[in-house]
Amino acid sequence: MLAAFPLLLLSALNSNAQKKVDPDSLVNEAKKTEVWEPVPAVVTPGKTNADAPSDAIILFNGKNTNAFQKTDGTAIGWKIDQLGILNVVKGSGYIQTKEVFGSCQLHIEWRTPLAIAGSGQTRGNSGIFLMGRYELQVLDSYNNPTYPNGQAGSIYKQFIPLVNASRKPGEWQTYDIIFTAPQFFSDGTLQQPAYITVLHNGILVQNHVAIKGNTEWIGAAAYKAHNAKEPLAIQDHGLDGGNPDSFRNIWIRPL
Repeated sequence: MLAAFPLLLLSALNSNAQKKVDPDSLVNEAKKTEVWEPVPAVVTPGKTNADAPSDAIILFNGKNTNAFQKTDGTAIGWKIDQLGILNVVKGSGYIQTKEVFGSCQLHIEWRTPLAIAGSGQTRGNSGIFLMGRYELQVLDSYNNPTYPNGQAGSIYKQFIPLVNASRKPGEWQTYDIIFTAPQFFSDGTLQQPAYITVLHNGILVQNHVAIKGNTEWIGAAAYKAHNAKEPLAIQDHGLDGGNPDSFRNIWIRPL
């Protein structure tokens, strides 16, 4: 804005030429709308947009799964391979964070299997559950027709993605998510819905949509009052074949 200052001042002088306005008085008037506090905290960005910034909580970096547990509180059954990739073990169940979160920025990288098995919803199916209940769908949606509000990038059974940004099976994909937690009145009724913005492989697929409620496979979504912070969960869709998905580089910034 500093570079534009002379032009703004010149414009102001020209428009006020007949009023004989002093330049110093214009500067003083401009200062009245300057806000100097609060000063934003300094956060060091990662080397790339995929790398965690300095204030992020690292949920998985290839070394261990200490941030996660099963939904019953026991150790997870998913496995880390020699490359530091977290792989779903069919039938081992969902995993969720030990720490709880509300509004957040989330980065997660995922990969569906190179070997194609199944079709539609039985091909590379998983899901990212914000607060354990609001699902962003993970699916192999590369040349794999299914109902659009259930494909990759959808808010499952609620919002179709703006575009299909899917990469080929076996290639790494990214979700960058901005999530605003819902708010409830003291009587449990909804005060403000949850909102979500999603970039899939760097492409906007959900633009600040108002989530309709808990993700449901059957029936309409509806809100049920819950805590201000809840675990983040990742789905094992182990009832079907073709879903040994993989994950890496998971980090979160509470907002």
